[in-house]
Amino acid sequence: MAEKIKLYDASKCTACRGCQLACKQWNGLKAGQTVPTGTYQNPPSLQPNTYMIIHYQDYVDPNGDVKWLFRKEACMHCTNAACVTVCPSGALYYNKDFKTVGMDREKCIGCKECVAACPFEIPRYDSKTEKVYKCDMCESRITNGLDPACVKACPTGALKWGDKEAIMSAAAKRKQDLGVVASTYGDKFVGGTHFMYILKEQPDVYDGIKKNPKVPLSVTLWKSWLKPLSLLAAGGVIGGSFLHYVLHGPKRPDPEEVIQDEKTQGGK
Repeated sequence: MAEKIKLYDASKCTACRGCQLACKQWNGLKAGQTVPTGTYQNPPSLQPNTYMIIHYQDYVDPNGDVKWLFRKEACMHCTNAACVTVCPSGALYYNKDFKTVGMDREKCIGCKECVAACPFEIPRYDSKTEKVYKCDMCESRITNGLDPACVKACPTGALKWGDKEAIMSAAAKRKQDLGVVASTYGDKFVGGTHFMYILKEQPDVYDGIKKNPKVPLSVTLWKSWLKPLSLLAAGGVIGGSFLHYVLHGPKRPDPEEVIQDEKTQGGK
């Protein structure tokens, strides 16, 4: 089966957030309490119960014109995914057909190695379930011949899912049509990604976008030595858990997470 990728064309996005809602509905993600921050963007960032968001940004161009800039943020599904490399339990893996990054949450041990390793800072840890969450490109849909839920819901054609070569060709043509200030993002990093952007401006204009994402050096060490050692230790989830305990000690909750939990429970 041909390798596939998802394309987001910011020039066609109206920030209706239909994709954001579709993602929540398909994945059964409950809403969470948020606080107004003076922007239409909600929530302010990715969360364990929010696998993707639409960023809103006011931008003043060199001519003094004010523009809305929108950007969809979700897992980039890297070709050489740091999260897959460091995952000691096998919870993160490559889809055998499309090469996207799937996730088996039953195998997640909550070590948060993927959170530290991701060059795009995507995975989110939930202290209540002690597991990590991220977009899996709607694996239950794409393996059954369906588009990801966000693509299916997009009313303007800003999102597309298709064969990699066709999508890359369409992206190059669209960038040319939009003019010199337009850019693509995702195709030149970490061996390429299975989610890429067409942006109306250069990437450095967009708030929060990673200008030069790189895989940490520690991940290279893990891939070449530590991960094989974890597999030899006992195999599978047990081996990964054992090595994580040896390297990091028992898992303790983050101080910020404890404080947040206490606030949620009224200080009890």
